[in-house]
Amino acid sequence: MLTKRIIPCIDVDLDDDGDPAVYTGVHFEDLTYSGDPVEMARAYNAAGADEFVFLDITASAEGRATMLDVVSRVADEVFIPLTVGGGIRTREDIKETLRAGADKVSITTGALERPALVDEGAAAFGSQCIVISVDARRRYDEAGEQYERVDGESVWFECTKKGGREGTGIDAVEWAREADSRGAGELFVNSIDADGTKDGYDVPLTRAVCEAVSTPVIASSGCGGPEDAHEVFTAAGADAALAASIFHFGEHSIREVKEYLAERDMPVRL
Repeated sequence: MLTKRIIPCIDVDLDDDGDPAVYTGVHFEDLTYSGDPVEMARAYNAAGADEFVFLDITASAEGRATMLDVVSRVADEVFIPLTVGGGIRTREDIKETLRAGADKVSITTGALERPALVDEGAAAFGSQCIVISVDARRRYDEAGEQYERVDGESVWFECTKKGGREGTGIDAVEWAREADSRGAGELFVNSIDADGTKDGYDVPLTRAVCEAVSTPVIASSGCGGPEDAHEVFTAAGADAALAASIFHFGEHSIREVKEYLAERDMPVRL
């Protein structure tokens, strides 16, 4: 079994004064200030994170470019792989984000609106740089393509875009399969239903994606503690577990999560 990764994530927006700040919310809404992005990057680098994710959470919705000056300052503080997402729509955006110090780019809206961007990014910069983020929500109607049984009900997962603000009608599992075939190096699976709840990852969603692709999958949204990371690795087959609020507010440390996993024979980097 390959080493499982524990990845902290910061959701970055501009505060009322136009300065970058980290926010934490529930279901992609009700955002609460959590800290300074550069300071948090420095702290997580020292805390033993395997990778670090920086998401500009309003760039796509507002139609603006990613805050690359902040990305550059964050990149100066981390010596682990850095993934940056938000507002990436073109091959040039990918190039500029990598030039600012990112090791990988996370793309959601830009790839959904123009899937060829995945092919172009992989061809130009290598698949290892291209992370496709799937921001999915549960639907209980008959408009989907692939269904799962969840608590006795038939569910499909819909891709959303613009930071979860807009539905697309696209089946998330089918989109994950397409992104994989187009050359994505990794898939970042976010559950809008689980986001910020600390009730555990959306295991049915994560498992469905893991079973559909050969690309490594990062599980995101809903982590409340080490046991949730263990569950998404064992029950869903995820390759990495991402968390935010449990780390931001000191409820659990990265070391604590890794030790919990190691004690249960899960391969991690300590």
